[in-house]
Amino acid sequence: SSGINAEYGDEELFNCDIQLDTTYSWADKYKPRKPRFYNRVHTGYEWNKYNQTHYDQDNPPPKIVQGYKFNIFYQDLIDPTSTPTYKLKKCPEDKDFKILTISAGPPYEDIAFKVLNREWEYSNRYSFKSQYSQGIFQLWFQFKRYRYRR
Repeated sequence: SSGINAEYGDEELFNCDIQLDTTYSWADKYKPRKPRFYNRVHTGYEWNKYNQTHYDQDNPPPKIVQGYKFNIFYQDLIDPTSTPTYKLKKCPEDKDFKILTISAGPPYEDIAFKVLNREWEYSNRYSFKSQYSQGIFQLWFQFKRYRYRR
């Protein structure tokens, strides 16, 4: 199975987090636990001039990752006024990827994901969303598309 759900078009589940070695100052008071999450990776075809010349609808070009949607559930935060934050760090073993770390505070551990190292499109028009409401942190982003010009 390709993992593509017809209901969501060109999106696939993306549920593989990275193990972080972190100790927390509040670990003796609250039992640290990973938050639940529901993530998707947005894939699709890039119909640039090269691909238009060499591929068609019946024989499409390879799919590429166009963006991600992260939904992290923080239902039991001790301080409900604190907003979860995200950080991007370089991936030491592979320069094509970055480590996206999301942290919220007790009783939740930080959670990290390996994402492609490409520039993000921060405009709302391209469905960028970074919000925390009703115990759910949503980080949705697409990658910038570069137009080829001679």
